[in-house]
Amino acid sequence: MSWGEPPKILVIEADASLRRLIVLGLQHRGMHVVEASSPSAILALDEQQVSLLVLDMDSRMHSSGSLLEAVQSRSHLSTLPRVVLAWECQPTESTHQRTVAVMQTQVTCLTKPFDARVLHNTIERLLHTRAAKQAVEEARAEEVLLVAYAAHTAPSIWPIITAMGLLLAVIGMMLQVAITVAGVLIVIWALSLWALDTRPEQQEVAVS
Repeated sequence: MSWGEPPKILVIEADASLRRLIVLGLQHRGMHVVEASSPSAILALDEQQVSLLVLDMDSRMHSSGSLLEAVQSRSHLSTLPRVVLAWECQPTESTHQRTVAVMQTQVTCLTKPFDARVLHNTIERLLHTRAAKQAVEEARAEEVLLVAYAAHTAPSIWPIITAMGLLLAVIGMMLQVAITVAGVLIVIWALSLWALDTRPEQQEVAVS
């Protein structure tokens, strides 16, 4: 699947071989992948650029909620869609209460051993859901901004008055031009008649 801008996926997997397989599969699908062996190994990561988290929460052959809690303590990572890989997706009675709540509300869990195609489809679905949610949030934020702008910018009469003033100025200039042209035409007309009226008298004087 093609992406406008490749999403950045953070893969936290202690097993180097399994981590490499996951990374190669996601890269083959056009995603940018950052890999780490544990949450403590991502201190220098710009978390704001991460779109989704893949976390293997197993400790050897048993599922452990400590890794999930470590991720949950990171402000930005805690809000990301997450795919958890675990031997048991159902929390046991000994699981910490906070981990149970996180597992139930914010995490998509895949039971190991998992199908790579299921992992890829789950990640793509979560990414599309996140993109749609962000688009809705941006549209709402823009709508709120427009409403606030309209509320603080009440209609004003001054633009209308300014337009009327400009119209009067143009009309005044046109009237001045018209009056000037009329005056020039009157002067030309008067001079022409004056010249025609005085020419015969000059001829009579010459004959006598």
